[in-house]
Amino acid sequence: MAEDSRVPADHDPERTAVLPEETLEAGASADRRLAIAEAEARAEEQRNLYLRAVAELDNFRKRSQRDVEQAHKYGLERFAQDLLGVVDSLEAGIASAETSSDRSLIDGQQATLKLLLSAIQKHGIRAVEPAGERFNPELHEAIAMQEAAGAEPDTVLKVVQKGYQLNGRLLRPARVIVARGP
Repeated sequence: MAEDSRVPADHDPERTAVLPEETLEAGASADRRLAIAEAEARAEEQRNLYLRAVAELDNFRKRSQRDVEQAHKYGLERFAQDLLGVVDSLEAGIASAETSSDRSLIDGQQATLKLLLSAIQKHGIRAVEPAGERFNPELHEAIAMQEAAGAEPDTVLKVVQKGYQLNGRLLRPARVIVARGP
């Protein structure tokens, strides 16, 4: 019998066991089951991490919304507390108006105004008083133009009503009379 050149010379057919196909599939199947179980465990772990992250994000959103609502609801609390002193002062002025002289009423009104201006300045409200300045349409509202000797054109001659800014943002423009050019 001719020797097959593909079979090694030291090959012993009795020592080489041929595994049946079921054995190969069973071994591969066990490896597949193990790989599938590991993949499912990783997938479950990732799903749990995802659900935890979604819950944390939802809680953060709810907390943020609640904080914004609280800020809107109670944002003026400090300002209102500062204005209560002004209210008290006005009430005391009205009560004493019946028995006091005119000078004491004026002094009381000046003290109340000073208290009010102090309260609003504490909260970032500043008066816009542009008398003598160049007209600025972003801060001033011209209600009239008037010729004035010795005044440069487009300058504010008179402030009819003060304007106010809140932290640099215009609340109300100053109503002014502006110098007209010749």
